[in-house]
Amino acid sequence: MNNNALHTVEAQIREQAAAYCESNNVPGFVAGVYHAGEQIIVAHGTANVATGAPMLDNTGFLFGSVTKVLTTTLVLQQVERALLDLDMPVVKYLPEFALIAPGAADKILVRHLISHTNGIDADLSFPDAKGRDALKTYVEGLASRCGTLFEPGEQLSYSNGGMIVAGRLLEVVTGMPFPDLLERDIYAPVGMRDSSTSAEQAILRSTAVGHFNDHETMAAKPTGMFTLPDTWGPAGGTPIGTIADLLAFGRTHLAGGVSPAGARVLSTASTALMQQVSYDMASPNVPPIGLGWVLYPFGDTTVLAMSGASPGGVSILCVVPEHDLVFTAFGNTSGAIMLQDQILQRLLSEHIGVQIPALITELEQDVDITPYVGTYRSDQLRIDVSIVDGQLEERMTYEPADESQERIFTEFAGGVTSAPPQRYVPIRPGLFSPAGYPLEAFDGYLRLLLVSYHDVRDGQARFRNGGGRLTRRA
Repeated sequence: MNNNALHTVEAQIREQAAAYCESNNVPGFVAGVYHAGEQIIVAHGTANVATGAPMLDNTGFLFGSVTKVLTTTLVLQQVERALLDLDMPVVKYLPEFALIAPGAADKILVRHLISHTNGIDADLSFPDAKGRDALKTYVEGLASRCGTLFEPGEQLSYSNGGMIVAGRLLEVVTGMPFPDLLERDIYAPVGMRDSSTSAEQAILRSTAVGHFNDHETMAAKPTGMFTLPDTWGPAGGTPIGTIADLLAFGRTHLAGGVSPAGARVLSTASTALMQQVSYDMASPNVPPIGLGWVLYPFGDTTVLAMSGASPGGVSILCVVPEHDLVFTAFGNTSGAIMLQDQILQRLLSEHIGVQIPALITELEQDVDITPYVGTYRSDQLRIDVSIVDGQLEERMTYEPADESQERIFTEFAGGVTSAPPQRYVPIRPGLFSPAGYPLEAFDGYLRLLLVSYHDVRDGQARFRNGGGRLTRRA
């Protein structure tokens, strides 16, 4: 892609963002593309409807779970410095790490934390603690409140808990609070000059806030909660930065661990290790996972990706090593994920010539759906699955552990904690699509909307996977 081609991309993204935001009540959007030595950033709309502040090229936003790739990079730095070993049990470094079942935590290796194969059942656990002991408080609370979904290494389930434990592990082996370590060992060498680790720092510069659509007027209203508690820092609760900063971080992973500023952030071997498949569930809705990165196959091309939800906002970071491309974006309502998916697919197909095959080409007939009926549970979440009119119907119920959890989760979700029942049509045994969606909707990032069931024994599935997260048959 030459310089002119990237200017064409810039104009297209500007037009696409304006049209999408207008028709979908997204107040503001900002995106960036780096390709083969050239870089563009496009900003559109409003960063905060309460103040009318515009979304600018250098407006900051919450990284959300994109932070997980930064946290994983920090872990591998400590492996290189021989302070951590990926194949050692976590308890070797963190003796206080325990879960409800005695001995369950002892089997979890450092590797399991950053490959989402640890089985810690803590995905909606939001302990409210602030300051330098926040992660210590989080880990101490696991023993009394969180169990396991599966044996370590046995399955894959997107794990906020694993990343937070990894953050605490980093604090113990380096002797530094996680936010300070992130600033010293990622922000500084990568050249992420406008990134911060707290709302107190972010308020000093242009920063976007998330929004939720009012259910009566459908107008976007600013979130009542800017960040998640400090306990969620390493999983994506608090780090904030700009498009230029995330492009620099993505380029560091394109360049074998060397930042655009020329600093060695990670070894070539560690950078490559993060991009290798560490677990593959062999199901179209759950892309293979590396360390930190999710490895999205688009035909023969792999896109290293991570998206990040924050209260009323969504970010994405995609790195395409085979084509020297980085794409990153933020929109300040959750619906912006669709726009991010559209831009990514357009970049792949139109600008670098990647053939994107159909993920699902046809629906099998006469699939027996009875093995999937039942109740599935994970941390504070219950999913009741029944058969209605020959389709699966799922009812999701949030079951808060206490008032504090309920308050935080409700604010994070914009006040809506229950969804209407969702019908699913079988694609083939164990794989379902939400009713009413065209099959091509799942060719890109939104393949995460498909639902799969796994490990059928005695005519019953043991696990349900939605959005990369497992729930277990109760």
